[in-house]
Amino acid sequence: MHISEGVLSAPVLVAGALLTVGGTAWGLKKMDYEKIPEVAVLSSAFFVASLIHVPVGPSSVHLILNGLVGLLLGWMAFPSILVALALQALLFQFGGFTSLGVNTFNMAAPAVIAYYLFNLPVRRGNHLLSIVCGFAAGAIGVGTGALLVALALVSTGESFFHIAELVVFVHLPVMVIEGIITAFCVVFLKRVKPEILEVGR
Repeated sequence: MHISEGVLSAPVLVAGALLTVGGTAWGLKKMDYEKIPEVAVLSSAFFVASLIHVPVGPSSVHLILNGLVGLLLGWMAFPSILVALALQALLFQFGGFTSLGVNTFNMAAPAVIAYYLFNLPVRRGNHLLSIVCGFAAGAIGVGTGALLVALALVSTGESFFHIAELVVFVHLPVMVIEGIITAFCVVFLKRVKPEILEVGR
């Protein structure tokens, strides 16, 4: 869901940048030295998952995994996703540096929401509850991200209204796919490395 450069208005770009700076600062404050490897691995997963994308107007459709990243990292999702998006902008010209703040916020804010809604029930719940919450985290991460992208486009101008609708619509199947992937990852991690679910605390 990269928004290309030259699309958004200056107020939207500035607001996105400020929100991302605040979220990243808070995420870095919570990042202890021993958590850096987990943050790096999840940043890499986010980077790879969103490399293959299909353009949709000024945005794109691809796997995101921000629900999984948020579920595991909490506020540390902000610096994790920021690094991945910055590398994509630098290496592959996905998105852009002027829209980096907005793109980061659109992906990282839903990640933090997924953490607060589902991390505790995933950690303490039974097998079925973990699956359901994992699926919901993945789906909500994508769905909320699509809504934020749509909001950024509409806030720039009414001419983007139909494109904003399209962005939300085409991400509906992605929500299901990401929900399944996240649920699978949650079950796997609870079985082989349950302590990683404590990283974002």
